[in-house]
Parts: sequence; structure tokens; C-alpha cells
Amino acid sequence: MNSNSPLSTVSANAVDTPPWLGLSVLLLAGFVTIFDLFVVNVAIARIQVDLGASFAQIGYIVAGYELAFGVLLITGGRLGDLFGRRRLFVIGMAGFTLASALCGLASTAGFLIGARVLQGLTAALLFPQVYASIRVNFDGNESRRAFGLLGMTLGLAAIAGQVLGGWLVHADLFGLGWRSIFLINVPIGLFAIIGARYIPESRAPQRAVLDWTGVALVSAGLTLLLVPLIEGPGHDWPDWSLWALAAACVLLALFYRQQERRRADGHLPLVDMRLLSQRRFALGALLVLLVYSTSSSFFLCFALLMQSGLGLDPFVAGSIFAPCSVGFVVASLAAPRLVARWGTSAIVAGAIVYAISIGLLIAQVQVAGSTLEPVRLIPVLIVVGAGQGVIMTPLLNLVLGFVEQAQAGMASGVISTVQQVGAALGVAVVSILFGMALAVHDSEVAQADRYASAFVSGMRYNLGAALLVSVLLFMLGREKQAIPQSSALSEGSTP
Repeated sequence: MNSNSPLSTVSANAVDTPPWLGLSVLLLAGFVTIFDLFVVNVAIARIQVDLGASFAQIGYIVAGYELAFGVLLITGGRLGDLFGRRRLFVIGMAGFTLASALCGLASTAGFLIGARVLQGLTAALLFPQVYASIRVNFDGNESRRAFGLLGMTLGLAAIAGQVLGGWLVHADLFGLGWRSIFLINVPIGLFAIIGARYIPESRAPQRAVLDWTGVALVSAGLTLLLVPLIEGPGHDWPDWSLWALAAACVLLALFYRQQERRRADGHLPLVDMRLLSQRRFALGALLVLLVYSTSSSFFLCFALLMQSGLGLDPFVAGSIFAPCSVGFVVASLAAPRLVARWGTSAIVAGAIVYAISIGLLIAQVQVAGSTLEPVRLIPVLIVVGAGQGVIMTPLLNLVLGFVEQAQAGMASGVISTVQQVGAALGVAVVSILFGMALAVHDSEVAQADRYASAFVSGMRYNLGAALLVSVLLFMLGREKQAIPQSSALSEGSTP
């Protein structure tokens, strides 16, 4: 445990706090925040009928959480640095629990949209504290194990959103129907708040006033970036979406200049842009963006194929996908040991396996078409999950290990934001490819054939991104080996 590091301030009672108990609470919080990104997809049809929601409202019920989550992540990480990561974790979890209860009690679509936005905003306060608290409280092999468990947990949360979420909707517990997917967060949130006392308090050594101008610029820029990526594909990219993307580029460029000017004047910036100028961190951030874009878009493609194409019940479709979690869990548990022994080469091997398995999945669906038997996909789904586990599990530790502990909250906010931008980007690209493939078939073509063809088209993005991830990981591994240990430590990498 790194409680005596000069680069971070940790409360005195943290020395006697068992860090693994605190980690279990952090993992639980990470699970529910990512779970809620995905679980609403399996319940959206029931929500639409129950609340009489329009298609536009349904889109915002899905996207409102992701949008609010992505916009505030950098600010959430910085607030943890300044005012205490455990304190922000508790505040964020309390807000998330309340917002989840409001979602479950919503009587109108508009109320549910507002509650989902609040849920995303509060999740953005607590989620960066998960990364940052692990970064400052664990070193060496413990850090690899902790981030390995985190990567596994986040991947399982995405999968559980499909499987457990489908079961909750199907089981209709206590007659709650779709509301149970939100209300289940209430006891979990209360447990996490009580258990937060096992998380060592930590903060950055420099205490300064929060840069509200930077907050406004980055929040507006990310909003104008994410809204078109989420909404544009479903509306055939109207003019407003293109103007919004252009405005986002301008605002983010202004944010960059404002942050550099603030640093030059001797003030503490919201994001130290020297962080992004570090080649290895920047390359790692690109890797995170690509990997998470393939994960989110894969879930979308698979759900559409199983439910809309083959007509499976949400629970049955989730059950077909469940074996993917078996491969993910096994690989995630093995990944820290593999990386400790083989270094970045182990992650490169996992990326290659991931790319090959995606290619095999595409080929299997393309050949079978409407005659596809979903159970025949299980073997390759297991390998896809294993490939994801070997990549995602150690990647977080690798990338955040490139920064100093004093920048842990800042870096975790950046990486968390990159994850959400990557997710939105992947979904946007796949939605375009999927929609174009559906449009080229006439009504005489069987629906299963149309969706199988669209699945193949959309998943080609995932195949290309997975291949690029393999190449970039190979480059990152060679760069890391080429840097002397003393130089690596000066950039803040984990010893």
C-alpha cells in the first residue's frame, strides 16, 4: 500500500485499513455504474409500452445516462483530487442511489429521462475515484492484481447488463417489471456507502480552487461531441449534428489553450496537457478508446441480431451471450499473472486472439444467415470474451501506470471520459453500418437474413479496430522496453 508516497496525501488512519476490503467496495461501485450503462437496453421495449414513450424519448432514456456520465468524468476526477477521493465517492454513491430510486419510481418518460441524467452525473462523480483510489493505494504486483480485478468487474458489468438485466425483466420480481433494474441499485448503493469507511482517504498534495472556466469549456465541448455521436446515426446525420461536432472541436481546442495558459500562469489546471503530450499515455488512451468502442458496439450488434433478427426473448438472448462471460472471467483472472511473466506481449497476444475470434464470428454468421442456430455461436463467444479479458484487465493498470500518483485523479477522469467517447463512437459507427446494410435489402428478404447481413457489416468495424489495437499494443510494448527504468519512473510508471 502506498500511503507514504510523497506524491499523494493519504489520511493517517488509512495505514491500518485493509486495502482489499476497500477495493471490494470500489469494485462494487464500478460494477453498478457500468451495469446501468447497458441494462436499460434489454428493458427498453417494456419501458416504451409502460410509459407510452416516443422513439425520441426512448433514445434519450438510453443516451441520457451515457451523455451525462461522459461529460462530467474529468471534473469528477479533479474534484476527488482536491477534496478527497473517498469523500467524493460517498457523495457520488449517495446521489447515484437516490437517482436510481427515482428511475425506478418514474411515472412518465420525461421524469425517467431527468432521473437518468441525474444518475449519469452522480456516477461521474464516483467512478473516477475508483481508478484513482486503486492507483494511489496499490503498488507493483498488488496494483496489477487490483486493476486486473477492476477490468474483470467492468467487463462482467457490461455482460451482466445483458444477462442479469434480461432475467430481471423476464422474472418480473414483485411485479416491478423493468423498474427492478433500477431499484436493485438502492440496497447495493447503501451497502457501498456504509463500506466506504474501508477506502483510505487520499487527495492530491496541491489544494487549489477548481477551474470553473475549464469545467464549462470541457463540459460544453464533450456535450456537443457526444450528443451527435449518440443521436446522429438514428436521424441520418442531420445538419445540426455536423454543426455540433464542428463546435465541439472549437470548444475543445479553446479548452486546450485555456488549460495551457492557466498552467503557464502558475495555476493548477483541470487537465495538465503535458499528460496528453506523453506519448505512451496518449497511445494508451487511444487504445482504451478503440477497445471500449468494440465492446459497446459488439453488445449492440449481438442484441439486435438475437432479438430483432432471430426473435429471441431478452432473457434467452442474454443467456446465449452468457458463455462470453465465462471466457472473460477466466482470462481476467489469468491476465495479471500472464502480464507479470510476459509483459505487454501477453496483452498483444490477447488482442490477436480477440481479432481472430471476431473474424470467426463474422464468418459463422455470414455463412449461416437465416439458418443460424444461436447455440452454435457459444464456442467462439467464449474466445471473444477471453480476448477481451486479456486486453481490458491489464490495460487500465498499464495506461494509468504512466502517470504520477499526484495526477491519478486527473488521469483517471481522462481515461474514463475516453471510455465513454469510445463507446459512443463505436455505437455510432456500427449503427451507420448496420442501418445501411438493413436498407439495401428489400422486404422480400427474410428478416433473419437481413439482420445477419447487417451484423456482419457492423462487426467489420470491430474487426478493423481489434487489428489496430494489436498493432498499437505491439508499438507500445516496444516503446516501453526501449525506455530505461529511471526514465520510466520519471514519467510516473509503476515500478
